[in-house]
Amino acid sequence: MTGARELRDALAAGERRVEDVVEAALARIAARDGELGAFHEVRAEAARARARELDRLRASGGTPPALFGLPIALKENLCLEGATVPCGSRLLAGYRPPYTATVVRRLLDAGAVPVGMTHMDEFAMGSSGENSAFRATRNPWDLARTPGGSSSGSAAAVAAGLVPLALGSDTGGSVRQPAALTGITGFKPTYGRVSRYGLVAFGSSLDQVSPLARSARDAELCFGVISGRDPFDMTTLDEGPHAPSAEDGLSGKRIGVPAEYFDDDLDAGVRGRVEEALQVLRGLGAQLVELSLPHARAAIPAYYVVATAEASSNLARFDGVRFGNRERGDGTLMGMLSATRSAGFGAEVKRRILLGTYVLSSGYQEAWYGRAQKVRGLLAQDYVRAFERVDLVAGPTFPTPAFPLGERVDDPVAMYLSDLYTVPANLAGVPAVSVPAGTVEVGGKELPVGLQLVGPRLADAQVLAAARRFQEATRHHLRRPPGFGDEA
Repeated sequence: MTGARELRDALAAGERRVEDVVEAALARIAARDGELGAFHEVRAEAARARARELDRLRASGGTPPALFGLPIALKENLCLEGATVPCGSRLLAGYRPPYTATVVRRLLDAGAVPVGMTHMDEFAMGSSGENSAFRATRNPWDLARTPGGSSSGSAAAVAAGLVPLALGSDTGGSVRQPAALTGITGFKPTYGRVSRYGLVAFGSSLDQVSPLARSARDAELCFGVISGRDPFDMTTLDEGPHAPSAEDGLSGKRIGVPAEYFDDDLDAGVRGRVEEALQVLRGLGAQLVELSLPHARAAIPAYYVVATAEASSNLARFDGVRFGNRERGDGTLMGMLSATRSAGFGAEVKRRILLGTYVLSSGYQEAWYGRAQKVRGLLAQDYVRAFERVDLVAGPTFPTPAFPLGERVDDPVAMYLSDLYTVPANLAGVPAVSVPAGTVEVGGKELPVGLQLVGPRLADAQVLAAARRFQEATRHHLRRPPGFGDEA
């Protein structure tokens, strides 16, 4: 599938019909998604009806909006009235919300065509896509490997060319990590730039709805539509919708390279591709500056205290009374609650609820949650000090290439350490993007590597401009997984 901007322009000019584009996307999904497992629900008839409506709008001479006719996939924790939104959980199997999330409404107003809801780790808790109650999504570069998580289905759908754009959510790297492992672009905005109204919450102070696309230009197109103040979400910032930067992105910029991101945890092949990418940045006029984020090593333990504490609170509503499917249990209220949550939640969600309940419990809250919040503040100050010296921070997105499905399911600590390079941006609330930085050969397969660029709070335009410039120079983002090339 061609890029989102090029496809939108062709549709807006009347060179292609929305019906034809949507039908082609549905045909690709029908032909290829059986092996990938990107989609939980394909909304074929709703997509066809919307395509006909948009073609009538174009024929009547109406002005085509920003995302006119573009097929788009939605992570199944984003509410769309009438769609199935199970959040990868047995507890919400078959749940259909009675309203539409603000970001999805903005996509619809901009002319996008939602074609389906994508698989994810249950309640966005995971880094591999294997925690879904329904099925694991596979990486189109190697079907035996993870596409990353938790926005696994959205990333795989874009990487495989099934759709040009998708939405995910990023709490600790859940958009940037799968973007890195599938060779696409994933952008996490500054916290508060995008509404969370209608996003099923995991960690409310960390979650951010984020676009996945083939290129930074396409991600920016989507971000411009979904960003902006929302009266239904009081954490949104009064910054208005995103406008692209006129800067070339890199000339004269100082790029910080944290020593903590290049230690023994980084795979040698990934290190090589990222170091080559840093030299590309230098060749484009940037100055590389060595720096330190001294509290980066504490980011993982702090994150897994803060995030689990917020998750234990947010998931309390799924009790079989207010939301979710119900188990009878022993017939008492407490028996029903216990049976419902025991049967409905998967092992990883239970683990995090238990952790979060413990760190918020009487006598332990200050020792755990309070200290984690202090570490979070120190990490945010690390970034403030860094951005007094540099314009952006660069490093790897993920410490290894995509690992085989099943390799880490019984080792939660190893899985959590996958978040090493991404959680700091969530804890600090700053914008970050992952862009393709080439591939490494593993077991006879080429697997993508991601370069992460992080900017100061509200410097979303600067981060995306730098990503655009890097992609113009490298063209890594144009590479497609074998067997999933461009299709009409």
